[in-house]
Parts: sequence; C-alpha cells; structure tokens
Amino acid sequence: MEISFTINGRTWKCNSNEWFDLSFPLRNGEHNPNAYYIGPPKFEPFCSGGFVGSVAQGGACNCEDIHFNAHGNGTHTECVGHITPERYPIRLALKDVWIPARVISVIPEPANGDQIIKEDVLENVDLNNIKAVIIRTLPNSTEKSEHQYSGSNPTYLSPALTKKLADNGIDHLLLDLPSVDREEDGGALLAHHAFWNYPENPRMHATITELIFVPDAVSDGTYMLNIQIASFDSDASPSRPLLFPVQVL
Repeated sequence: MEISFTINGRTWKCNSNEWFDLSFPLRNGEHNPNAYYIGPPKFEPFCSGGFVGSVAQGGACNCEDIHFNAHGNGTHTECVGHITPERYPIRLALKDVWIPARVISVIPEPANGDQIIKEDVLENVDLNNIKAVIIRTLPNSTEKSEHQYSGSNPTYLSPALTKKLADNGIDHLLLDLPSVDREEDGGALLAHHAFWNYPENPRMHATITELIFVPDAVSDGTYMLNIQIASFDSDASPSRPLLFPVQVL
C-alpha cells in the first residue's frame, strides 16, 4: 500500500510493505546485546499445580514468564521518565506514528581514552523537515547483535551533540550503542539531560532509542520512521523501529 504525506508543501511517498527492521529480537538467554551488567533475559514456562505452560513439556499451550530489563537487554525506547523522580511512562511520551527521519553514518573520535561522537557530525546534515536522527556507527559489524557491552566503556555521544539535535527540533534519537552517555559518568547523564532539556523545560514527547542495528542495505539519507513499543507503564519499553524508504517529490 502506498502512503503519501504532505510536509511543508512537499509530498513524501512510501510503501507500507517495504521496510527495514532496526531492532534486535529479544531472545531467551545470552544471545542478545547486553549492557550495564544486567543479566540476560529469561523465558520460562509458567507452572501452577498440574499446569505447565509448555506444549513441548506436555502442556496444552505455551504460556511463558519473561524476565528482562529494557535498558540492558536489547533494542529499547526510553523517555524523560528515565531521569525524573516522578514516574512518566513511555506509553505517554511516544505520540508520533509517522516520523520523518535521517540516517547518518559516523566514525567515533578518540578523546581522552574514550570514543566519542561529537556535534561536528551534523555539519553537513540537512535537518529541515526532519524529526528523527538515526546514528549508525562504523564499522558496522553484525557482531553488534550479541555484543556484551558491560565494562567495555563503549562509544557515547557528547552533550553538545544531543543539545544541538534538540535545538534543531529533533524529537527522536536512535543509535546502535547502549547509551547516549558514558558507561560510568558518576550519574551525570549529561547527554540525556541535554536532549530532554531537563530540568529546565523538559521535552516530554522526545524519545531515545538505543541498541538498534542499521543494516548495510540502508543508505544514509531520508526515510519515514515508525517506532513500535509495548504499552508499558514504565520509562522504557522494548521496541521495534521500522524504517521506510521514501520518495520526496
């Protein structure tokens, strides 16, 4: 099905049947990207009395208990509730359904022993009519699908970059890293605060999606984005960002 959007007088067209999935599936066990020393997801049959929630184990149907932590177990989308004392859930924050997006590929820069993505990566990026920026780090190995990030001080973003994105009206930031901030920063979370403009004037509608994967088949450029989440009453949810190639006429 062809879908057309009018954005500032220009027509954007995409096919609802043609898309790229930027998420990692959440699997039982260790075959997931993991971070922050959070244990792997656990999928276990629910058992009660004589009932076993596993057809393979003789039950009438499959009924699993699933234990996971969105922030450390794979692709997830989070909102400002991640850093607020008040409870603010992702189900209220994510209001956009179709989101004009830009994919950019970047090579992290060394700085003081770390690998950082700085604001200069946006110098030649046209953000007009764009509401989401999707960052793919290079090299882009499929090893990212099971990478164990805990204790490795992964690449992160400078607060100046996330502030620049917010100042340019970017409401959704997606990246193939476990966090926009340094793994250990004393709890400052400066890049999170800068993107959500918290506590000065919080951007309650803005989201950050981490631990995505952008396939090599996706070229840098303009797309239409749809971020799918579970309706959790929590600051984050496992998510499935779908990226649709577009024609801008």
